[in-house]
Amino acid sequence: VQEAIEDGLVIEETGPRAQRNLLQTPVLLKGIEDNQFDAAFGGARRDEERARAKERVFSFRDDFGQWDPKNQRPELWNLYNGRVKKGENVRVFPLSNWTELDVWQYIADEEIELPPIYFAHDREVFERDGMLYAASEHVALIDGETPFRASVRYRTVGDMSCTGAVRSTAADLGSVVAEIARTKITERGETRADDRVTEAAMEDRKRVGYF
Repeated sequence: VQEAIEDGLVIEETGPRAQRNLLQTPVLLKGIEDNQFDAAFGGARRDEERARAKERVFSFRDDFGQWDPKNQRPELWNLYNGRVKKGENVRVFPLSNWTELDVWQYIADEEIELPPIYFAHDREVFERDGMLYAASEHVALIDGETPFRASVRYRTVGDMSCTGAVRSTAADLGSVVAEIARTKITERGETRADDRVTEAAMEDRKRVGYF
């Protein structure tokens, strides 16, 4: 994204609520076009967000990279149609039917090492619109916002300008699994500001090429 900004392909937003999330789409579409990819793999899951719930494992995109939820192929009996015409592509989501809890249980069972940001740690944060953001020189504060220290962890890691942390004391795999099993809010619903812009924010982004 930074290279695309420097090359003039995209224009970076400014202001306290600026984010780079939307800038990823033209960069992604250019990469697919330049390399003539027929498929691009992603780790999205249906339980993340309502637009994701409409997603197929093989998510068809037209020659403009656009997603039309009404123009997706049936996947009966786990049979997938990967045929595409020149310029078209599919986004493939192998973990589509997994849940966040499935992922964490798999990580625990396989004893996979993860970065500490996914576990409870002490961090300077500030609250905005009910979310906890990391205090940083890259995110401008709005009047009335005051950084403070709290025990938090990240359920998902993305652009820090639109990704929030959650209060947590879960410092190991077992504790995180137990915490996820109790939660009633999806990870994106609790921690992603870009999904709160409108009721259809994710679907709108996907319609123009977002992963």
